[in-house]
Amino acid sequence: MEVGTAEPLIVSEEERKRRRGLSRGGGGGDNGNKRRGGGGGGDDSDDSGSHDTDRAIPNKSRILTAFLLLIVMMTFGGLIAAYVVIATNGGAEWRPFDLPKPVWVSTFLILLSSVTYHIAKLAIDRGDQPRAKSFLVATTVLGAAFISSQILAWFALVQRGLYMSGNPYAGFFYILTAVHAVHVLGGIMALGVIVLKTWGETESATLLERRRELAQTVGWYWHFIGGLWVVLFVLLGFWR
Repeated sequence: MEVGTAEPLIVSEEERKRRRGLSRGGGGGDNGNKRRGGGGGGDDSDDSGSHDTDRAIPNKSRILTAFLLLIVMMTFGGLIAAYVVIATNGGAEWRPFDLPKPVWVSTFLILLSSVTYHIAKLAIDRGDQPRAKSFLVATTVLGAAFISSQILAWFALVQRGLYMSGNPYAGFFYILTAVHAVHVLGGIMALGVIVLKTWGETESATLLERRRELAQTVGWYWHFIGGLWVVLFVLLGFWR
């Protein structure tokens, strides 16, 4: 065996250190990239999750308004059902009468107020704050005029000598119109809040969005009360 054919492969100490350094650097780089990539992915998932949570949270004012409308519906549903039952029985004490003229005026006013509120809502959605303010004030005035016409209708019945006692029809007229007037008064208070919030102009996107949400929920209530009055008007005027 020749000595020249069995040369040992000798690697210097410096070469081994260099190789170990490259090995560590590559692994560290991969791990670092993985950690940075994973961290970035975690941040993205957290952000999207928070946005999804915000979208999933329902608007509290809408929930409260829907709950309030449900209570109003149940209240008037019971009163209307009682009215229909007694009117159908046709008792001797059931003596209907012609509706006083202020009731017709009330119907016109409440319908007109729904129109003006709708115009105001469209103006709020477009960001036309001066127009929105003007029509909200007009709606509030029409609501107050509705209450005034109801009071005039009660005075007209008193002048005729028609009271709650002795005539169930008159009793239902007073009760239904009075309970409805109370709910209209609550709507007028809500309108006052919107008027105050929209009185000053703003460029804030957050405030404008809050005004839109408030106008939407109050609109649900106001239009519902207006539609309810039409039902009461038809019931008292034509189902007797």
